[in-house]
Amino acid sequence: MANIQVLDQNTINQIAAGEVIERPASVVKELLENAVDAKSTAVTVEIRDGGLSMIRVTDNGCGIPKEEIPLAFLRHATSKIRTVEDLFTVASLGFRGEALSSIASVAQVELITKTTGSMSGSRYQIEGGEEIALEEVGAPEGTTFIARNLFYNTPARRKFLKTPMTEGAHVADLVEKIALSHPEISIRLIQNGQSKLHTSGNHNLKDIIYTIFGREIAANLIAVQSGAEPVKVEGFIGKPLIARGNRNYENYFINGRYIKSSLINKAIEDAYKPFMMQHKYPFTMLQFTIEPEFLDVNVHPAKMELRFRDGEMVYRMVYHTISMALSQKELIPQVELPGGGQESANAQARGLKPVVIKENRPEPFEKRRLQTESLIKSAATSELSGEPETSAYTERVSKTAFPAIADMPAVYGRQPASAGMADAAEQPETLRMPGTPKAPEAPGPLEFPEQYRPVPAEGKTQNPAGAKEILPKQEPPKQLDLFEEKLLTKQARNEHVLIGQLFDTYWLVQFHDNLYIIDQHAAHEKVLYEKTMASLKKREYTSQMINPPIILTLSGNEELMLKKYMEHFTAVGFEIEHFGGKEYAVRAVPANLFSIAKKELLMEMIDGLTDGVDQGTPDIINEKIASMSCKAAVKGNHAMSAAEADSLIDELLELENPYACPHGRPTIITMSKYELEKKFKRIV
Repeated sequence: MANIQVLDQNTINQIAAGEVIERPASVVKELLENAVDAKSTAVTVEIRDGGLSMIRVTDNGCGIPKEEIPLAFLRHATSKIRTVEDLFTVASLGFRGEALSSIASVAQVELITKTTGSMSGSRYQIEGGEEIALEEVGAPEGTTFIARNLFYNTPARRKFLKTPMTEGAHVADLVEKIALSHPEISIRLIQNGQSKLHTSGNHNLKDIIYTIFGREIAANLIAVQSGAEPVKVEGFIGKPLIARGNRNYENYFINGRYIKSSLINKAIEDAYKPFMMQHKYPFTMLQFTIEPEFLDVNVHPAKMELRFRDGEMVYRMVYHTISMALSQKELIPQVELPGGGQESANAQARGLKPVVIKENRPEPFEKRRLQTESLIKSAATSELSGEPETSAYTERVSKTAFPAIADMPAVYGRQPASAGMADAAEQPETLRMPGTPKAPEAPGPLEFPEQYRPVPAEGKTQNPAGAKEILPKQEPPKQLDLFEEKLLTKQARNEHVLIGQLFDTYWLVQFHDNLYIIDQHAAHEKVLYEKTMASLKKREYTSQMINPPIILTLSGNEELMLKKYMEHFTAVGFEIEHFGGKEYAVRAVPANLFSIAKKELLMEMIDGLTDGVDQGTPDIINEKIASMSCKAAVKGNHAMSAAEADSLIDELLELENPYACPHGRPTIITMSKYELEKKFKRIV
């Protein structure tokens, strides 16, 4: 075992720096907090190569006296506190005295500063913790801090950094957080010579929200203000219609400090539960003012966590403030018409010509819509022949299960609907009576009629406890025996008898001595998902133009993810281009997603990518795109025609694995004749 000895100062500093300085964004955070504590009213942050080559932060604060500059770079040297008691009343963002020494130990640092009223300023250089120079120079009031070649003396640390684009996105996200927490300060961000953000410092938080998040979010905010000493909160919360797929937009600040708190997250999400779908998270921008003695900010060197003296009080205050704001506001979303609404207005304002979008029919029944409609018309007007009908699916369908079938003529072996036939439909009888003509055989899978166009954004299905018992066959039931190869033959499928629809959600099918119950939504999801995945793998897809284009306003991380995986989006049929600022125009989508191409769904897909930064693979991207196609699935509590169910079941049974939807929920369950007879005590 090695001998115990005291580490040298350089090693101590670099160990300490590892806790405080993890990446370029950490440097920017510490320097921005120092600028805020120095009572600055304007701060400029400039970075090159994501902050790896150079970080420069310039403020107009109080500056540092020349004689105190070397002292400021010593560990635990600070002007914020004097004794341990001060930790419990600290109001400044910084107080540990570790930031400057940590930065100086892993970078080449230059400091130029001048205090108010001084005749000249000072220039100080320090590299790797070693002083280089201290001299007088001409300078404006305030401080300019330059850090070059971050981690130049610790190559191992540099290897763990991401690409300049990724590191730059982290810096931009951090600067945006500081700008939102301090609307009274004008903050500017320059990346590689280009201005990315510039706030006015006019104390107007909503202006900054508009600048960073765009028009849509700024237009759907609810102002909140509540509480009294020792806890007050004010700011904005978003209407449920701008909810996102992750917590990236749940922002809150305590005494001007951006922090993360599971307690506040829970209070926010619990308050939104009655107003929002599952797996969605709200937009919040809340400013808390809490008496310092009710907080403990000395939890972690990064100062991103804190403890509350009375967490229950904070939870109740946040919960009730948000609940009351949501209850008092009429949260009825506006209906967006195709080619109209705010997006159309925005597009026209940008010089785009309004174009009427042609009516579109959803998958999976689009390919032969025209032939089918033509067939229905010709069959409805043709002379009845009296030839017996042989369709297996329509042979035993009861009128009581399909009250709407009276409106669908010869496809089901019936004459066009009439009042008398509608009345007759109320009494149980077989759909086809002797002497009725044979229904013309459909040329292929049918399309959903217009009234069955899907509503987007269905919540993910859950896997019930009985999901394992899928499709037993006979007495005694055997799991999954339904899908023997003989059942998947065309001849076997013709022996199915479609009995009817239950609760506008489940289809009952008889095959020999078994009853099968099919969930139409789960089945349709599975069909759409597998078809989309197959087309992506085989590269069999086409693009469909959108006019006007869908305009997306992205955050820094979302923009990074889009750029990172742009080639995957392009490869499968998306056409996305930069539209200026933080906006991107989606001008084309894969043809099978055309009918469901909405801003919410596109943002949901990008949100899913931001959850796994730098972990996306082509297969993962394809799965997310295919999952998006599930939004076009027909919903539960939605009446389908027998022909549509016929086509859907055929497509489902042709799949290699038709047993469960993409979310793991079963598509089909079964009960055998033997089990029914046992229930009715025919077998004891």
